[in-house]
Amino acid sequence: IFIMAWENQTINSGFILLGIFNHSPTHIFLFSLVLSIFTVAFMGNTAMVLLIYLDTQLHTPMYFLLSQLSLMDLMLICTTVPKMAFNYLSGKKYISLASCGTQIFFSVSLLGAECFLLAAMAYDRYVAICYPLRYSVLMSQKICGLMAASSWILGSLDGIIEVAVVLSFSYCGAREIPHFFCDVPALLTLSCTNTLLFQRMIFICCVIMLLFPVAVIIVSYVHVIRAVIRVGTGDGRRKAFTTCSSHLMVVGMYYGAAMFIYMRPTSDRSPTQDKMVSAFYTILTPMLNSLIYSLRNKEVARAFTKVLGKGKPGE
Repeated sequence: IFIMAWENQTINSGFILLGIFNHSPTHIFLFSLVLSIFTVAFMGNTAMVLLIYLDTQLHTPMYFLLSQLSLMDLMLICTTVPKMAFNYLSGKKYISLASCGTQIFFSVSLLGAECFLLAAMAYDRYVAICYPLRYSVLMSQKICGLMAASSWILGSLDGIIEVAVVLSFSYCGAREIPHFFCDVPALLTLSCTNTLLFQRMIFICCVIMLLFPVAVIIVSYVHVIRAVIRVGTGDGRRKAFTTCSSHLMVVGMYYGAAMFIYMRPTSDRSPTQDKMVSAFYTILTPMLNSLIYSLRNKEVARAFTKVLGKGKPGE
């Protein structure tokens, strides 16, 4: 499939990424802000992955799933921001067909994988709060690993299908993508081929990959809230609501932006709106995820302090 898609595009390979910034003072400031956000997101998510790996007290299903979320966020920002920054600083806007296909694959795969992973994290909280005595059985290491692997695999399958189909289309005109990375909806606007059937397929995939996990999350948290209100003590309620509210904040930001981008009709799309919302969920959300989970979690703070303590001379 990839070979056929590649051969169909080799005659006129490559695109122009119009980007999101120009060289006005305001946009230079915004570009610097994006680089700062990228730096915080990169360091925050890297730290989360390393802390959870290094601290044995964090080797639990909840933190294992959190480490997978941080890894996905880390890969997502590295898929889009470095190329955008290089094009802006060098003045070059060209992106090769291979790089474009790579961006599509990783962005689609990671976004899809995060959808399923967030549902798995909600289920983990549901089991922990509603069935604490059976938690070690219902969320065993094997089941937890299977959930994480399934998220990666389902996301990757979606990425493979979309990149193969998108690169099989013919593109004409100036081949200028009104975006800062190769996003599927933006790329389809350049196609000379009728893409209506594929757009409907994307919509159906979004219904499955967004609404199904959202349903799992809603059902899980309805049971969690009922259980906490019914039997929880003051401290228990506070701890449960803190953990759950962190997850719900991430879910709200992530799914809201994804639905806005991928579940609207083509006729309602605005390149400016799409770029701003895409910047939110591909750049800002990965930073916020790490901050939300680290700042609101005493265990992560304890692990961070412990690692810093070990790194001090004489300790």
